[in-house]
Amino acid sequence: MSINLHHLRYFHAIVQNGGLVKAAERLNVSPSAVSVQLQALEDQLGHDLFERRGRQLLLTEAGRIALERAEAIFDAADELENTLKGFDRAKRANVRIGALATLSRNFQIAFLKPLLGRDDVRIVLRSGSMRELIQMLDAHHIDVLLSNTLPPRDEATSWTSHVISDQPISLIGPSSARRTSAPAKLLAEIPLIVPTLENHIRGEFDALVERLGIVPRIVAEVDDMALLRLLAREGTGYAIVPPIVVRDELATGLLKECGPLPGLKETFYAITPKRRFPNPLLKELMGARPAALKAPSRSRRHFNQ
Repeated sequence: MSINLHHLRYFHAIVQNGGLVKAAERLNVSPSAVSVQLQALEDQLGHDLFERRGRQLLLTEAGRIALERAEAIFDAADELENTLKGFDRAKRANVRIGALATLSRNFQIAFLKPLLGRDDVRIVLRSGSMRELIQMLDAHHIDVLLSNTLPPRDEATSWTSHVISDQPISLIGPSSARRTSAPAKLLAEIPLIVPTLENHIRGEFDALVERLGIVPRIVAEVDDMALLRLLAREGTGYAIVPPIVVRDELATGLLKECGPLPGLKETFYAITPKRRFPNPLLKELMGARPAALKAPSRSRRHFNQ
């Protein structure tokens, strides 16, 4: 039996509007009518499309697959209409990326580089806290979560973490800074811009200065890597960051890398849910390992990445 597109429209409306009641309001029908249509579609497909948690409806894996196919069907219908009206709209596949709000933008762009500029791919980017993003991952609203920390694991964990890159944590200074074989010795002499206490980099940094018996002169604590980068550019102080965060500034000579701090590194992860039907675009992203994600070479001019 062919799928009833009317049922599919109702299902799509539930997802887009965040629940039965709001979907009913949008469609100008009763919530019970929407529920009946959804049940009919689930019966026809032989799978539950939503997991009901109290008043919330969360997409199941089958629901995510149904949503992707529904959007492809509706895109095809739009394409047909636009083609007949003299327009040409390329068919595109979707990939949904979630990233911690404080994660390096340079890292995110480098990770997405294999798909950037492709006419057949639509990239959806969302940012948030770890808790928000894990909920989105569990609800199949994103295909992968980019992070520099791992969420807690337990028996109910349904995700897998993949190490994408390990970056040294370096001391980054102004254009007048010089490379040194012992950058840690500078930590007691210069003004420093460091991550806030919630960031694991800060914990490693605090442990390092304690081992060295140094009392650092911290002039700014920042929880956003983009803002930390801008403060370093303004000459506020020397930054404690992975070089990828200031890749462009290192390339132009606006900032200089004094050197990696001993024992400090940042690991970037791609966290994916365990699914029977993973998004095929993830294979391209996970297997690419572009050069931009690798640690910077020490031999290049200006010690740039």
